[in-house]
Amino acid sequence: MLAIIGGSGLTQLANFDVVRREVVRTPYGEPSGALMFGTLCERPVVFLARHGYGHTIPPHLVNYRANMWALKQARVEAVVSVASVGGIRADLGPGTLVVPDQIIDYTSGRKNTYFEGGEDPVRHIDFTQPYDGALRSRLLAAAAASGVAVADGAVYATTQGPRLETAAEVNRLERDGADVVGMTAMPEAALARELDMAYAAINVVANFAAGRGNSAEQICFDSIEAVLQEAMQRVRSLLAGLCAS
Repeated sequence: MLAIIGGSGLTQLANFDVVRREVVRTPYGEPSGALMFGTLCERPVVFLARHGYGHTIPPHLVNYRANMWALKQARVEAVVSVASVGGIRADLGPGTLVVPDQIIDYTSGRKNTYFEGGEDPVRHIDFTQPYDGALRSRLLAAAAASGVAVADGAVYATTQGPRLETAAEVNRLERDGADVVGMTAMPEAALARELDMAYAAINVVANFAAGRGNSAEQICFDSIEAVLQEAMQRVRSLLAGLCAS
């Protein structure tokens, strides 16, 4: 089964036929919200809003372990994350869709593993390629078939949030090799790997990162909502194409 995790701008799927909702309890607490079970292009899909269905949970307080555990309990095999990001690379401007291929983790203090000692042996996962190659390929193929333009490959810098970054911090991220910056890829991607669920992402560039493009002096929040609304229509088309393939 496929799961879609919606981030900022995607708290529901307009073309998603909901069959039932299920409140799930996990050993790690409560997920961000109820799991929504339904079909997308006649394919079974589970949807979960990462920040809650009222967008009330900030990125550093998302219960990532509960979210991913709940999806695994629902027999999910593959997860597609949708998340808004800031564009660092000059060609990744507002409205661009990106299928990232690498992650740099700058977060701290988040519960980032299921293996914390005790009776269970520690498991060291291979995280050389943090996004599942086969699922990425399916996303890219679905984008091409649906006529949805996406950028293939980017390094996602995961910052702590909820504040946005300073221009100097973005300069540092760029020197480190980052192309986009967001707040939710980690530990989500690593937890999916620990649970043997394929994981890939669609990033929506909501704005240029601090100090870049039209965010050179400050970030204009007034324009972000309009950018996300338009871009999410293309995301929905891409997800429908993925489910139809």
